[in-house]
Amino acid sequence: MDFALAATLALLAAGGCSKAQPTSVLGDAAHPAPVHFYTVAEETARRRIQAVGSLYALEESTLSSEVEGRVAEVLADIGDNVREGQPLVRIDPEELQFEVERQRGIVRQVRAQLGIGPDDPPPSDPKKIASVQRAEADLFDADQKYTRAQQMFRDNLISQQQLDEAASRYQSTKATYTVALQEVDRLKALLVSSEASERLAEKKLNDSTIRAPYPGSIKTRDVHPGEYLKVQSPVMVLVRTDRLRARLAVPERWAGWVKDGVTIDLHVEAFPGETFHGKISRINPAVAQDSRTLEAEALLVNLDGKLKPGFFVQASIPSEKEEKTIFLPEEAVIYRYGVYKVFLLNGNRVSERQIRPAGQTEDEHGRRFEVAEGLKPGDRVAVAVSGELHDGAVVQEQPGGSMENAPAMK
Repeated sequence: MDFALAATLALLAAGGCSKAQPTSVLGDAAHPAPVHFYTVAEETARRRIQAVGSLYALEESTLSSEVEGRVAEVLADIGDNVREGQPLVRIDPEELQFEVERQRGIVRQVRAQLGIGPDDPPPSDPKKIASVQRAEADLFDADQKYTRAQQMFRDNLISQQQLDEAASRYQSTKATYTVALQEVDRLKALLVSSEASERLAEKKLNDSTIRAPYPGSIKTRDVHPGEYLKVQSPVMVLVRTDRLRARLAVPERWAGWVKDGVTIDLHVEAFPGETFHGKISRINPAVAQDSRTLEAEALLVNLDGKLKPGFFVQASIPSEKEEKTIFLPEEAVIYRYGVYKVFLLNGNRVSERQIRPAGQTEDEHGRRFEVAEGLKPGDRVAVAVSGELHDGAVVQEQPGGSMENAPAMK
């Protein structure tokens, strides 16, 4: 019984094996893998310089108080966007207002002494001032009387004492006239000084409101209502972010190819799918010895505030340098475990070849790899239509699918 069962199982197993079909493998002689081909050719490429750096605010200012006083109001806080001229902090203006009124009173007093109105300019001719005209009239009278006294003395009509009295009066009124002229000059100088003091008092009153010197955002706030501020006490830090500076470290070997005024492309990790643009505005004349890089600065517009100071940026800078190089379409390059490789045509089979890419670029021809090592002009690279290739696979060109005329990078 056991022998019969064993014989039956053996027959069933033999029958099953006879009906099994060998498994086909894509890429063997019977099933060649469909591929497109790309013939490697040298291209003349205008180099773009790759640099990294960080974003900085166009301006960053520590705002300070220009007058002393108690803080009455704080009108902005950290993170607030402010416009140019917007009030940020108000200092109690009462004492400053009193000083303005005191200085205005002094100005009015001096103008009254000069005999001019509140809006009249200082007199150009002091002889038109009433006090000078009075002194001039007294001098004229004394001069006339002294002249007559001299004549009368010669005619023996008056004594020597009377003549001396007339002479003394003449000298006194002459001195009074000189003093009147000098007083006008003093009052004119005092008017200039008092008006300057009035303007200074008005400026201090205006400075009791600390305003934003430019549009930006509040970075830090260092003051609270009720505090007493001294002159130059810091109150806030304001950063200007409507435009930003991108400070880039350019490798030393590219130092001679960076030109002022060129437009560059910028990428940040926060917005991986977007390209921002800036313009080179400054180039450091010296190379940093520790990093062997040259610092270049680019300005970029940031009206929407998407970019933030401190972002890490990658920049692509155009240059006029041209070199012969090799490019491959992105789909022709395979990346596995840190290794880049391609499949080269060898007869009707493909062989695996490791390459060293020099970078990746995207232009009107799509995304492509630049190859530094591993290929030479004339090599034919296979690109699988479907599935994956393996070393030694038999391939067959897909009809109408050759990449022989793939566009070259200009």
